[in-house]
Amino acid sequence: MDLANALDCPLQIARHSPRQEVKLRHLQRWLAAALLCALLPASAAVLASTNWYYEVDKQSPWQGDVDARISAIEEVFGGALGVYVQNLATGEAYSWQADDPWYLASLIKVPVAAQVLAERQAGTLSLDERLILARSDFVDGAGPINWHDPGTPISIRYLLEQLLTVSDNTATDMLIDHVGLDAVNARARRMVAASNGQPGHLGPISKLVEVRQGVYGQLHPGARQLSGLDFIALRQHGVNQRSAALARVLGVSEESFGQPDYGHAFDAYEASGENVGTLRAYGDLLASLHRGGMEEVNGEQRQTLLTIMQRTQSGERRLKQGLGSEFTFAHKTGTQHRRSCDAGIASRASQAGGTANGPWVIVACARGPLSVQAHERALASVGEALRYSGALGHD
Repeated sequence: MDLANALDCPLQIARHSPRQEVKLRHLQRWLAAALLCALLPASAAVLASTNWYYEVDKQSPWQGDVDARISAIEEVFGGALGVYVQNLATGEAYSWQADDPWYLASLIKVPVAAQVLAERQAGTLSLDERLILARSDFVDGAGPINWHDPGTPISIRYLLEQLLTVSDNTATDMLIDHVGLDAVNARARRMVAASNGQPGHLGPISKLVEVRQGVYGQLHPGARQLSGLDFIALRQHGVNQRSAALARVLGVSEESFGQPDYGHAFDAYEASGENVGTLRAYGDLLASLHRGGMEEVNGEQRQTLLTIMQRTQSGERRLKQGLGSEFTFAHKTGTQHRRSCDAGIASRASQAGGTANGPWVIVACARGPLSVQAHERALASVGEALRYSGALGHD
């Protein structure tokens, strides 16, 4: 089934999904009530006109439409999707597997940036301060910091920009080392709590080099002693050849490995809970950038962070593409083996329509195929589903 046809027949999909049937029954109840209101005297209809469905079911009718669309996207994608949306003006929220644990990948870089800006506000660092790039700082992944020679002084301002806009892993680990991993984890918990969320639903954040040590360490414990440069070399091999390459580096046999391949090793690492959380908890973390609630991260620092996030260059073909040009999207992406995410705060260019027109926190993650392009198509389709369903208000 192609995606266009799948989206054109949501009711057919609903018949095959118990969850869709429940949502459809909710919609039928609302339609029945609307018909009843039409038959009542005018005075009774006025009393019933204030979003009856919201008062009874605590959800708008567009939610059933979004359910059907996401179910169709999952079928075409061949994997699992998680979606969380919250209207920051009204508080109404939508969840699709958002309370399940998801690997957040580079979404964890937002609280790293928030802690940097908290220390800027406290006067313990300046964005113009320069950190010295060491050989031990290098981590594989996107971004330009690895193009610099060891010993190069790099400003915190530049590191912060690269961390957020192109998801530079080396920049991230340099900043974590500077502000402290414990402080980053505490910041993440405070951000969730500031939105009255559940900080315990966000697992511990680690450095990016520790992710590599954790994943390859599931294959063999000796990998936990490898450096970032070692992992850069391992990444030169395709996924299917990395186990053999690791065995050569460690001087051991693949028969001694604790997992059959890299994919199973990553699954085992994710089960440890590091860099894992619910999408609802991460949505609460993002909401704190809009609502505030943390004296140590004032409005100026939050706006600085959101402004940089609007310049994000990674993930142009994910949620942002699906949302379309009528939205601004301050967001952060994350990508790992068979996993991808996109999350941020979306605002309409025109705020006509009052609280129904947001802004909104949107968090979406995908797990399944190896192809990054397949993930991006699915996430873009989620953006389209939210836009066309009315979840994000109306023009």
